[in-house]
Amino acid sequence: MTDATTTEICDRPERVRVWDIWVRLFHWLLVTCIAIAAVTGFVLDASWIALHIVAGLSVVALVVARVIWGFLGPTHARFTDFLRRPAVVFFHLTGKESGRYLGHNPAGGVMMLGLIGIVLTLGVTGLAGLGGALRTGPLLSLPYPVGAAGLEIHEALAVFLLAMIFAHIAAAILESRYSRENLVLSMLTGTKESRPGDHTGHPERARPLLALMLILGLAATAILLLPNGRQTPIGVPVAELDASFVDECSACHLAYHPSLLTGAEWRALMAGLEDHYGEDASLDAETTARITDWLVAHDAATAQTRPARMFAGTLGTSAVSMTESRAWNHLHQDVREEIFLRAPVYSKSNCSACHSDAETGWFSPFHIQIPKEPSK
Repeated sequence: MTDATTTEICDRPERVRVWDIWVRLFHWLLVTCIAIAAVTGFVLDASWIALHIVAGLSVVALVVARVIWGFLGPTHARFTDFLRRPAVVFFHLTGKESGRYLGHNPAGGVMMLGLIGIVLTLGVTGLAGLGGALRTGPLLSLPYPVGAAGLEIHEALAVFLLAMIFAHIAAAILESRYSRENLVLSMLTGTKESRPGDHTGHPERARPLLALMLILGLAATAILLLPNGRQTPIGVPVAELDASFVDECSACHLAYHPSLLTGAEWRALMAGLEDHYGEDASLDAETTARITDWLVAHDAATAQTRPARMFAGTLGTSAVSMTESRAWNHLHQDVREEIFLRAPVYSKSNCSACHSDAETGWFSPFHIQIPKEPSK
């Protein structure tokens, strides 16, 4: 070996281990799961909700595991290494602090804490929406207004989370240029250059066995809290449809579930059967009265489902059809018009072509299957 080669090796900066394998796995799995949740939530249609839920729950599980590791992991994985007093954060942001942090710097620690809080709140609001609005999940008996509010907060927080992620990426790029160090690469390799004046943190020994026991214990508790399949949520739509109603209405179109309209709307529709959207659908007085009473007895006020709350009151006493209502157009705004014209749909009123549970009144996103375009 020549003297030049020896000098070059000696001058090469020493690299030190900063991020352990679990922190790196957490980071990249979190990136993947959030990306899937974002695409299925903001880009793809409602038929992808199952994957969205799986991705979202995975994000929450990862964050919970990271919180545990933040107390029991090695030096730079611990919260005590990067959560600093507000004064320290201020000095760091204003450049009044010297030295480089091997782990997360004080500003990164604040971002980390914010991301954890937002993700956990997203999980809670998502479960609330799933239970209150869709009547499924561990919170399936929440009142509908609580579930609807949960969904609105969930969507707003999701947008805020994406904004935080973009800010995090921008900060990582700026910090990489400022420190002349590839932070993305360090999260892949787990190492960084050792430099004079580094804040190395207080050495801490990892306790992986205790961390694993806590994670498994929380996972077992979560599984025990899941519905056992025998729970019946409150405010479910009536399951057994009136035979006369089905016979008379399904002769021309889907027998729309009574929970989709208010009692006043059903009375107005049944009172105008002689001119039912341009057709004479008149029935004898006894049949009309019996069907009307049944529809009113099981109207939107009896069900705490999202379709019941969205469609109720949209028709009023006007001649607007269900598929011309604001609610219907809002829910189907991403569906191309030609899908309603070709097989097997043919008509906007043929709900069961895409919703296998249409006749039950649930219209669950778990049972949506939009027909694919025929191959050429």
